[in-house]
Amino acid sequence: MPRKGILYLSIFKGYIGTYTKGDSEGVYSFTFDTESKKIQQIKPVATIENPTYVNISQDNNYLYAVLKDGSQGGVATYSIDEQTGNLTEINRQLLDGTSPCHVSVDESNTQVVTANYHLGTIVSHLVNEDSSLTPAQSVSQHIGSGPHERQEKPHAHYSGFTLDGRFVVAVDLGTDQVITYKTNDGKLEEVSSLSVKSGSGPRHITFHPNGKYAYVMTELSNEVISLEYNSETGSFTELQYIATIPADFTENSQGSAIHISSDGQFVYAGNRGHDSIASYSVNNETGELTFIEYTSTEGHWPRDFALDPTENFLLASNQESSNLVLFSRDKKTGKLTLLDSSITVPDPVCIKFLHVK
Repeated sequence: MPRKGILYLSIFKGYIGTYTKGDSEGVYSFTFDTESKKIQQIKPVATIENPTYVNISQDNNYLYAVLKDGSQGGVATYSIDEQTGNLTEINRQLLDGTSPCHVSVDESNTQVVTANYHLGTIVSHLVNEDSSLTPAQSVSQHIGSGPHERQEKPHAHYSGFTLDGRFVVAVDLGTDQVITYKTNDGKLEEVSSLSVKSGSGPRHITFHPNGKYAYVMTELSNEVISLEYNSETGSFTELQYIATIPADFTENSQGSAIHISSDGQFVYAGNRGHDSIASYSVNNETGELTFIEYTSTEGHWPRDFALDPTENFLLASNQESSNLVLFSRDKKTGKLTLLDSSITVPDPVCIKFLHVK
């Protein structure tokens, strides 16, 4: 009898975080059939305001979503029904002010961190035994500014855990910094800070699976920054800057998401405005990137994208044109081929697949 594993599965489930300023109702679920190459069964499963970013616990039992609730913002915890994909809210933790823009959970599902763009803060919560979230255990206020008109104050855009779980890394667009925190029972203590190119506006980071390198997407300068990572100290060193849009493209474009294949061979970066995904090959000896190609996202303002669990496909979300786009992916070359751009979801932002157990 064949072992249960990724090679024997053909249908995968996932979730989409959205803006609810238009027709969206909140968080949506979907299924992806890799044999028919179809995204199917798209339906709302949580009615909340602006769940723009979601994340899923490693055991697939819980989903965490940022949200706005009146004059407050925060994060909600949901249990996931494994059979139907439906969500049941467990609790929500809120603070005064705007909602966060990013949420992450550690591999053991014991700690959740959020980043708040408008407030410039990183907030940490612990997970209780009943799977509810504690009130904020730590709120780290970033300080500083940058030369760009959008860098008038801190704008924390990402917070997540390092591969070994020892540190929390925050990326701040407003201060041009990548900040590393040590966490102890939910308390955040800054241990390292890297200042990147002034005015670049770093947005998101992804780690190479070898743990030696990381890649930052900049929103304002439209570049990927290759970094060397010291897992002992949590510090970073710059290796390379490489453009994500053509040099002759002069219209407005803003970097969005960045992801790496699980074999560490390819990095993908989204461009809102140029409306493309830039693909790069990785030199595993130096950590540096080599540009491969631009691929149109067949819509406007690609906010995020995700590799499916087989990594034979990539699914992208176009926020302003309200469509998802499915590509096949060549694992040897890293290149993308369009399959379907007609998948409708209102104001999609974030895409997450359930993990393969």
